[in-house]
Amino acid sequence: MHRLRNPRWRFAAVLVTAAVLAATLVGASQVGARGDTTTNPVAAASIEHTAAAEPSLFAGVEQHGAALGSPDAPVTLVEYADLQCPYCAQWARDALPTLVEDYVKPGTLRIVFSGLAFIGPDSDKALRTALAAGRQNHLWDVVHGLYARQGHENAGWVTDALVVGIAAAVPGLDGELLLEKGMGSSVELEIARAANAAQAAGVSSTPSFQVGPTGGRLDLVRVDSLGPGGIVPAIQAVLAR
Repeated sequence: MHRLRNPRWRFAAVLVTAAVLAATLVGASQVGARGDTTTNPVAAASIEHTAAAEPSLFAGVEQHGAALGSPDAPVTLVEYADLQCPYCAQWARDALPTLVEDYVKPGTLRIVFSGLAFIGPDSDKALRTALAAGRQNHLWDVVHGLYARQGHENAGWVTDALVVGIAAAVPGLDGELLLEKGMGSSVELEIARAANAAQAAGVSSTPSFQVGPTGGRLDLVRVDSLGPGGIVPAIQAVLAR
């Protein structure tokens, strides 16, 4: 079981003004046990395999903007993630498929992606692409595709060609349009709101999670595993209320 000993990334400040709809998150620490910030190639290969083996992970599941699952689900899980974070990719590989099958598809859970972009330029471009896809209710398909192809941090891996290729695998998505819409002011506003929400929630690492009744108070959950066992107890606790 993979334990999170220290926060992967810490936030130093979030500055939002009326003139500039943006947020700045400064990463200042690394996991104590790691001496580098590159993606584990074995994990990346496994994610790629998962993406190929489970092309219908979200088939038949409602998507509304950044939300996955029925809006009437009794429990809401908010995921704070940076699309360059290797631990976020690990959670998407190890925990998300179980949550989708056991909780989202039966209508028990909705998951909201709250994207952050503080690791670097590739984080920003990846997030903008995902949010633009959310305008067409395909954010989760694009997020899954980005994690499956996650490269070394800030190596320029989020290319236009990559975006177009990911979009091509999703019926109805136009990669060139995603690149264009990702630069819009509405996307910038959404990025700023997510950064402010993360600061208000006390988020200090990615991935981080809030869980609670839909429409009610969401509490920050401290997970000790990136597998389903790290988050399922919190979901069950809300259902038992």
